[in-house]
Amino acid sequence: MELTVVDHPLAQHLLTQLRDVSTPPPLFRTIAKRLTIALVLEAVRGLPSIEVEVETPLERAPGRTISPDLAAVPILRAGLGMLEAVTELFPEVSVGYIGLERDDVTLLPTSYYEKLPPVEGRHVLLLDPMLATGGSATAACSSIMKKGPAQILFVCVVAAPQGVARMEEAHPDVPVITAALDRDLTPNGYILPGLGDFGDRLFGTEPHLGAPPNR
Repeated sequence: MELTVVDHPLAQHLLTQLRDVSTPPPLFRTIAKRLTIALVLEAVRGLPSIEVEVETPLERAPGRTISPDLAAVPILRAGLGMLEAVTELFPEVSVGYIGLERDDVTLLPTSYYEKLPPVEGRHVLLLDPMLATGGSATAACSSIMKKGPAQILFVCVVAAPQGVARMEEAHPDVPVITAALDRDLTPNGYILPGLGDFGDRLFGTEPHLGAPPNR
């Protein structure tokens, strides 16, 4: 499995601001969007492009455009914080949604919502800010894989070694693009050092201390 840690100084600057517990939700949302742009720019580096010609005000000029077969799929709810960056970069992108939650008994992710555009033969950006245990990421990849995409690229803000290992085992052909590979997980699934519950910080909700925030 290809793991890319985006260590650009700007990406690391933005990640540091996201980690800071004093960053309020409005600023957190803005920074998350900016960091996602940096991550997606790296994720699409290897996508196929098409040679075209355009008419400038003076003459025709050669150029390249990214193949228009891109789809974006955020994992609800925290993945929504990454979606706007993708739609601004690629206004024509098709968007789907996967909703997953962790079962309190089995500790496995269960699906409560799925709405995907046609993804057969397309390149899919799967968006989820935290790759912790890897349960949600692998489940979402498995669901999308059934639809026959050309490729899935998993884009996250922070990853834990356990989540990376699980992705390597379950979906070794899915590249992971992240801003940081962190140290470990707490017993209830928080990434260390991490940045807390991304969804709660994004939407300004109270943290759910009784349940793992990351998957």
